[in-house]
Amino acid sequence: MADSTAVNGNSNTETLKASPVAQNVLDQSSKASAEISNLAASRHPPSYTAATGQPLTNYHSFFSELLSWRNPRASAIAYASLVTFIFSVRYLDLIRWALKLTWMVLGITIAAEVAGKALLNNGFATQLRPRKYYTIPRETLEMMIGDVHELINFFVIESQRVLFAENVYASAAAALAAFISYYLVKIVPYWGLAVIATTVVFFTPLIYTTNQELIDSQLKHASEVVNAQTAQLCTVAQKHTAQATQVTKQYMGDYTAKAQALIKGGRHHEQPQKAQAEPQEATSIKATDFPAPPREDIKLPADVEPVSAPEPVVKTDGEPLVAA
Repeated sequence: MADSTAVNGNSNTETLKASPVAQNVLDQSSKASAEISNLAASRHPPSYTAATGQPLTNYHSFFSELLSWRNPRASAIAYASLVTFIFSVRYLDLIRWALKLTWMVLGITIAAEVAGKALLNNGFATQLRPRKYYTIPRETLEMMIGDVHELINFFVIESQRVLFAENVYASAAAALAAFISYYLVKIVPYWGLAVIATTVVFFTPLIYTTNQELIDSQLKHASEVVNAQTAQLCTVAQKHTAQATQVTKQYMGDYTAKAQALIKGGRHHEQPQKAQAEPQEATSIKATDFPAPPREDIKLPADVEPVSAPEPVVKTDGEPLVAA
């Protein structure tokens, strides 16, 4: 009986494995594992460098491979994982669940230890305790720190490349995304913006690779139109600049000539005045330049008596001088 049951179980397992659905699932699982391995192996510094000449990080190759959808299953798994994480953070109280799981596990462990010591004089947790506690190897920790360092540098370098417009299209896309997000944040929550940003980042390269010829042709046409308009604007600007320069030179020449004429006229006017002033200074003074003296006696009015001259004082010997 047991042999027949085992035979039936083995036959059922083989039947399930031989079914098309199971075979397809196994094939997809193996392909997904292979693509994930390829994605993990792509973490190496790229052959190209930044505009400054410095080498880029391992995550430049990793994210380039991830977003290029050359490994579609791995890219789809990464996108689904990120969206699931965002929704879980939004709708699931993960912190509360973690606290609940912690006290439940600790409670079970304590109860098993106490019950074992009470019944068997040996706790169950003691029996399950490993001989040596697990520790993180130094090599693993250094590898993790190196990965975190590379990841942080990836975001730091990429933000600077976008800021200084190393790739104009990437900088324009970032500016447009920031502009749209500025208005969307008023009506869309942050978790919604995170989902939208993740979707745009993952599916924009996929849309481009799928319609690369059409998009490249449109971009080329737009670039030609922009270059033509720019050249036309430069030509018009140069023409107006030349005209303005010529008019400015003409006005400056006229003003310079007028200023020189005014200066020369002032000098000619000053020289005759000096020539006329010098002979006047050299002429001699004549007697006719002064008024003539009076020739008649001065007549006094009738009511004024003439003043008589004082009598002379005679000095005699031996007599005092007495006024007359």
